[in-house]
Amino acid sequence: SSIRGDDTEMQHLMRLLERDQYIHWHRLKDQDVVRDLFWCHPDAVKLCNACHLVFLIDSTYKTNRYRLPLLDIVGVTPTGMTFSAGFAYLEGERVNNLVWALERFRGLFLRNDRLPVVIVTDRDLALMNAVKVVFPECTNLLCRFHIDKNVKAKCKSLIGQKNAWDYVMDSWGNLVDCPSEQEFPEHLQRFQVACSPWPMFVDYVCETWIVPHKEKFITAWTNKVMHLGNTTTNRYLNVLLF
Repeated sequence: SSIRGDDTEMQHLMRLLERDQYIHWHRLKDQDVVRDLFWCHPDAVKLCNACHLVFLIDSTYKTNRYRLPLLDIVGVTPTGMTFSAGFAYLEGERVNNLVWALERFRGLFLRNDRLPVVIVTDRDLALMNAVKVVFPECTNLLCRFHIDKNVKAKCKSLIGQKNAWDYVMDSWGNLVDCPSEQEFPEHLQRFQVACSPWPMFVDYVCETWIVPHKEKFITAWTNKVMHLGNTTTNRYLNVLLF
């Protein structure tokens, strides 16, 4: 087939990956078009195996010149440093593409008893499903920073009184920080009573976050796993959290 500009760029990328001895895999569509591409630095493999407890996985959506989703996998050391564990350009954000990339990532680990313990993601259902398929034994936490952002935006759109926003967000914060499962029903009831003047907001919080996902971000559950203080995929916040 005729060589197009983007083919030569891809070939150039492959040559650079070879030259610098990156570990990389790809799969093709129609024999000459790269469909998905995963790569990582050899040093990242050593770091992944030495610091296997916590990883943060995020997708950037079409912010690059190729208009492709970039899957970014970041590891965390016990001292709170972060390192790039792997990257993947994917043809789409479907579970199939994400499972392929995460299987390549799993292949970096040399021992089955030293796989990721915690993976932090956004509420991206395709990515969460892929994590469940490839790492069924690990705990998937949801990024608290992004949840707070969503809840705050909903609070501002549903609650007309500006002077109530801080009060409502404090009630939300108290619910998220609930320290034990036994106390959770009481905390939830307190939140529902405090926010009872705004029933649509209470419904949003319960239906979108609490009922389907509470084990993935409420302190009572997240404290059961060794997450090294990582409750967000935001790397700059991670540094501050330590």
